[in-house]
Amino acid sequence: MKLNITISPNLAAIMAAEIKAGEKAVTAAMRAAGTQLKSDWRGQITQAGLGRRLSNSIRSQTYPKVGESIHDTGPLIRSKDGFWLAIPTEAAGKGARGGRITPGEWERRRGLRLRFVYRRRGPSLLVAEGRLNNRGLGVASRSKTGRGKATVPIFLLVRQVKLRKRLDLARDAKALQERIPGAIVANWVEGKIG
Repeated sequence: MKLNITISPNLAAIMAAEIKAGEKAVTAAMRAAGTQLKSDWRGQITQAGLGRRLSNSIRSQTYPKVGESIHDTGPLIRSKDGFWLAIPTEAAGKGARGGRITPGEWERRRGLRLRFVYRRRGPSLLVAEGRLNNRGLGVASRSKTGRGKATVPIFLLVRQVKLRKRLDLARDAKALQERIPGAIVANWVEGKIG
């Protein structure tokens, strides 16, 4: 006795179609999750006050990239040579390019020497003997008699600064990660129906 079994339709073709549908479902779900995560992160960056240009630098790709944002961890910043970090006060003004000004640049631009004032409690200071102008900037006093002259704090000196954590990018990624299996199944079923 001889038996012939014929499976109709072709089992190999059904399995290949199922694998293809699964691949499409995973790709669609990951692409949608990436787009959603990009949108969430851009919103967080903008709300943290870091600007639209930085938020627009977030890109969506379908493979993982390594690395952390410093704003995601809240790092500790120390002076590279182990001394003080100089934090400009309002009286220091802006640097030549509109950014933060350094003590050396301030002395060159104002023509005044800064004096170190050690304080046991609170940050130490770099001060100048001058006056505040009408814009609130420390400048040299024009008075010959010393009238209106004051000791103006120009920089606060600290050993280290701990930045606050401004972003929680992992929170959005975790929330989306939990929804991916459902999205894969939904795309898989939709691919079979459509």
